[in-house]
Amino acid sequence: MSTSHSPRLPLVVGIGGTTRAASSTERALGFALRGAEHAGARTQLFGGTFLHSLPHYAPESAQRTDAQLELIEAVRAADAVIIATPGYHGGVSGLVKNALDTLEELRNDSRPYLDGRAVGCIVTAYGWQAAGSVLTSLRSIVHALRGWPTPFGAGINTLETRFESAHQCSDPKVVDQLSTVGTQAAQFALAFNTHRAASQTGAASEETSPASLLSLAV
Repeated sequence: MSTSHSPRLPLVVGIGGTTRAASSTERALGFALRGAEHAGARTQLFGGTFLHSLPHYAPESAQRTDAQLELIEAVRAADAVIIATPGYHGGVSGLVKNALDTLEELRNDSRPYLDGRAVGCIVTAYGWQAAGSVLTSLRSIVHALRGWPTPFGAGINTLETRFESAHQCSDPKVVDQLSTVGTQAAQFALAFNTHRAASQTGAASEETSPASLLSLAV
């Protein structure tokens, strides 16, 4: 008798928000995480309140707070990540950047930093110029961390779009865009995990790369 086991649902970790409770950035991230859930993933959110509790990352110190360790362990276990930042003065916010700097603790892992993970990118800004430039900057940070930015990234002009609540947005097209970010992150994770499981049994082609899997997943 053979027994089949359902594959483990991939984990998509969301990182983003501002110091303001119920920010547009965090609400946008919530829409993306729900898109990932609908695509078959589990999700975990590290929102603005949590990020605000993180101390400045100091690589010369060996001591890490419980909050820092929680973030590090969650990303270590993650199959994909979604990052949402406001555009502040043409760049990623310090709050979000500090969280990403904390991931330096993953440098010696078998999957260092964000290696082998799709990373969805979301930027909210009060105007289109900052939305575009910060999205490009965020993708560059993801590349530096060895992650795979999803093909679609969402730049949201909050001058035109309002998030009335965690589940309400004034523009249905923005909801679709955010859902696409989450869906692509989850689909990559599902495809990559399938490939990795097959590789362990010798059934996968050695020439298949995460980049090709990302194109197939979306």
